[in-house]
Amino acid sequence: MYKRILLAYDGSESGQKALIDCKEIAQWSDASLTLVAVMPHQIDFIGAEGGFYDPKITEREKLNYQSVMEQGLRALADAGRAATGEVLVGDMVSEITDYARKIKADLIIVGHKHIDSWAARWWRGSSSSALIEHAPCSVLMVITH
Repeated sequence: MYKRILLAYDGSESGQKALIDCKEIAQWSDASLTLVAVMPHQIDFIGAEGGFYDPKITEREKLNYQSVMEQGLRALADAGRAATGEVLVGDMVSEITDYARKIKADLIIVGHKHIDSWAARWWRGSSSSALIEHAPCSVLMVITH
């Protein structure tokens, strides 16, 4: 049975569906819930010469991710489920799997939107596949179309 569930939450349609499923699974198994929002590193590229880092942009983006995570926490609280949350910065797959190890998660839940175009799937790659390969526990993909 699941005792510690980690939800990677981004506020998207598939993320909101994952939040609902997460709440139901946690309620069913009486598991603790942790939400994470993963913000990529902020480096703005200006050409072949390289890039620059603007801490003001990074702080503003972190506040946006914090807001999304807090919306998820409020939705869970409104449904009667307590949860904790944290904004992580870095590579999505690495941050989620490292955090899952840190809290000894039994289950990672993440939303996933199917992409119809083979070209779009090829260009973006699959974070979902990478997450499954590196996860220290079971992974539930909540799919939307």
